[in-house]
Amino acid sequence: FSSCFSDTGTKPPESGVFGFMINISALLGVITMYIRYLLIEKQNESSHFVRSSCNMFSLCIGLMGCIGMGIVATFQELAVPTVHDIGALVAFGSGVIYITLQSIISYKSCPQWNTYFVCHIRMAISAISCIAFIPMIVFASQISMTKIDWTPGEKDYTYHFMSAICEWTVAFGFIFFFLTFIRDFQKFSLRISTEIHED
Repeated sequence: FSSCFSDTGTKPPESGVFGFMINISALLGVITMYIRYLLIEKQNESSHFVRSSCNMFSLCIGLMGCIGMGIVATFQELAVPTVHDIGALVAFGSGVIYITLQSIISYKSCPQWNTYFVCHIRMAISAISCIAFIPMIVFASQISMTKIDWTPGEKDYTYHFMSAICEWTVAFGFIFFFLTFIRDFQKFSLRISTEIHED
């Protein structure tokens, strides 16, 4: 499995920027997923549209994807390709499962907490990401070398090119899916209660 997405940050100083930005993205992903988890738990108190264990399972899968992103950022593609590829597989695989589960949960929350229009968009993004994920793995597994600079016509170039297209499709699918949470989060307010104990 060769991560074309990581080609953008293999050589210094780009590798440092790539690693930093991926780690920031992973952290923001964790925050977003946890807020989404809390939101569903709160909505579920009155509606009971999904099992709490299912919501927790979805969160855990999402967090696994963020850990995979951290591995991708830490272990560079050319330096430690096996570990890097495992991290990428976990990140993309867990991400696809997470957005699919969230799409199903969204349908279960209709019509009280979501519109069917938003649910259709989420499921469409999930479907496209799932469809792109499979050929991404297939094409990447056919690449017999790990390198950065590719030229048309050379061995495995077509596999690399097709894998890259699928990989970027899945990556942008995650971004667009998370953007659909904006309206949901606008209805959500975080209250922090503090207690002062006096002796």
